[in-house]
Amino acid sequence: MILPELQAGTLVRRYKRFLADITDAQGKLLTIHCPNTGAMTGCVDPGNKVYYSRSDNAKRKYPHTLEFIESPHGLVGVNTGRANRLIEDALRSGVITELGQWPAAQIQAEAAIPSGAGRFDFLLSQGTEQIFVEVKSVTLHVEAGLGAFPDAVSTRALKHVEELQLQVRQGARGVLLFCVQHLGIERVSAAAHIDPKYAEAVRKAAENGVEILAYACKTDLRTMSLSHRLPFDFCP
Repeated sequence: MILPELQAGTLVRRYKRFLADITDAQGKLLTIHCPNTGAMTGCVDPGNKVYYSRSDNAKRKYPHTLEFIESPHGLVGVNTGRANRLIEDALRSGVITELGQWPAAQIQAEAAIPSGAGRFDFLLSQGTEQIFVEVKSVTLHVEAGLGAFPDAVSTRALKHVEELQLQVRQGARGVLLFCVQHLGIERVSAAAHIDPKYAEAVRKAAENGVEILAYACKTDLRTMSLSHRLPFDFCP
């Protein structure tokens, strides 16, 4: 994935979930869009170096978008809107070996959950084969290379895990795919210390046939792509 041109700045604060104040290279204060609904724990310390893009869309109230933050443990991609694009590119190219290579015509984004309980990020279908894929973006670094999801209690994420189990019971494949946009993370777990119900649900889902995958990303701030599988720890 080719990234938009990025500019460097310094984080002042993140607030109201979708906004951040930064100073640009000339010291000018800017309010920019922060496309991340999570707590972004460990990423949003004032003074951290940030990279942001600019949109030419004149209708946008905030033309700049926060893309990356330099945390003490490594560069973090905080634009969660890019996670699904990264996964879709990887599905088309076959990077996710457990799922194989899929042509665009067989990849349905934002697929309705058959039970009517919302949407999964992707449905891969070929003949009678169906694979439901739910993507979660990991930015929380806990310790010594360990990343975790979620960074706040998430009833929505819990519901997705439960729905994946339901689809497996009905004969489809269900995949919970953690997209790790934190370059300092080397393994992943469910954040039991933050959301124990979610962690227990993931453990049970794995026992019931849901496939749990975690993949790292790589970037040079000009391009970004999925790179390799990371271990998932059920008992970190």
